[in-house]
Amino acid sequence: MTFSIVARDAIARQMGVAVASKFLAVGAVVPWLEAEVGAIATQALANTRYGRDGLALLRGGASAAEALDAVLAADPGRDDRQAGIVDARGLGATHTGPRCMDWAGGRAGPGYAIQGNILTGPDVTDAMAEAFEASTGALADRLLLALAAGDAAGGDRRGRQSAALVVVAPGGGYGGNDDSLVDLRVDDHAQPVTELRRLYEIHVLLNGATPEAELLPLTRPLSDEVRELLARTGYPSEEGEGGLLEALRAFAGVENLEARRHDAQLDPVVLAHLRARAARQDV
Repeated sequence: MTFSIVARDAIARQMGVAVASKFLAVGAVVPWLEAEVGAIATQALANTRYGRDGLALLRGGASAAEALDAVLAADPGRDDRQAGIVDARGLGATHTGPRCMDWAGGRAGPGYAIQGNILTGPDVTDAMAEAFEASTGALADRLLLALAAGDAAGGDRRGRQSAALVVVAPGGGYGGNDDSLVDLRVDDHAQPVTELRRLYEIHVLLNGATPEAELLPLTRPLSDEVRELLARTGYPSEEGEGGLLEALRAFAGVENLEARRHDAQLDPVVLAHLRARAARQDV
């Protein structure tokens, strides 16, 4: 009923899971992750203990294959299960029980494991692997590319309903206070993979980081433009740099752009959003 990919990005120190299914809120069941420990997908007749117990085994030093073997050995229903694990070393392992509904199967490669059941055929997992291996960039983007490739190749043969994307990294969460870099779910939608991509693009807009070299010094004439744009959007500023930065801070907070730089070094994404907001205000 599901196809998924678990993967690791060694350089960015990220672990991720992307999944889609003809099943309500698949993101509530399949993905299990811990930063610098591992990522697990448990599906088919899913046993969520695979997530909890598998992460504990990985945390204790087991490899992906060892952790998978252990959770399977402890489960009398293993023949109905499907699971994929990637560990902190990038080793991947996947299992498809012989009682999983056709078509069911999986494959593992460098830094990833892919699995799916009740699919239109093996083209789904093959397309996912090819897309992931050929891609570069952020792990979340690569996972979405793999998921979209599987969906385009046929995906779940019963249809579409939900999808999810979860990525963890040390201190990667909101404000740096946890490890949840990306945590997005589409629980019930006619085109869940497409909708998941749309949500991810909003996530990047609000939470992404522009390289330091591309930030814009908030000096004249840019500061004059920003002051004028803020006034047009309802954020008039007091005289001086302090007043301007306070108005800019208020704008960014209301627009949910507080994670983007909006001080003496202005993120061009914030500037573009401010310009667009002012243009809409003028209509």
